[in-house]
Amino acid sequence: MRDAYHEELDSIGDSLVEMARLVGSAMGRATTALLDADLALAESVIAADEKVNALHHDLENRAIDLLARQQPVATDLRIVVTSLRMSADLERCGDLARHVAKVARLRYPASAVPNDLHPIVLEMGQLAQRLVAKAGLVIATKDVDAALELERDDDAIDALHRELFAHLIDDRWQHGIETGVDVTLVGRYYERFADHAVSVAKRVVYLVTGEHVDEFVASGEAATSE
Repeated sequence: MRDAYHEELDSIGDSLVEMARLVGSAMGRATTALLDADLALAESVIAADEKVNALHHDLENRAIDLLARQQPVATDLRIVVTSLRMSADLERCGDLARHVAKVARLRYPASAVPNDLHPIVLEMGQLAQRLVAKAGLVIATKDVDAALELERDDDAIDALHRELFAHLIDDRWQHGIETGVDVTLVGRYYERFADHAVSVAKRVVYLVTGEHVDEFVASGEAATSE
């Protein structure tokens, strides 16, 4: 019985890793659809989000079933509760990738992003994809050091977001209000996607250590200074 129970816990972790893979792929494809004005690709990203939602709901059901049947305590309880929260973060990542694809679909056959901003948006999309891939690896390996790195990695997305916004408020902006709104939304979607990936990594730190990131870092600094 205990072996079956721990297999169920492991399967929840496997589902989280699969969700991270799916939402990373979705954001990569959504970025391509956005920049290339690829309607078919945008539609495929929008449709594929149903699989992420299904995984999220299935994980929720399995976790609640485990809570009811096994009444886990200590580390096992932390795994189940934290997994539910990570699943919600990853499901939101899928939604944000879908939002990017919807902007691409809305402006087809034109690209919603002006050519001069393509490099910034492309880099944001690539960084977002790498962040969630790293989050998936952190879930699989329970690597606390790698989890802590994600917040530093997120600084690059934030810098690009600020750069994008600087273009929008520049007096030389010539792309109109509608395009300005599109670019504002897209930039926000990438920035929030990255934030959810960081949130997943922070939850892994809590899962492994029993401490929230701020507490864990503070306790490590205190130990170092002694």
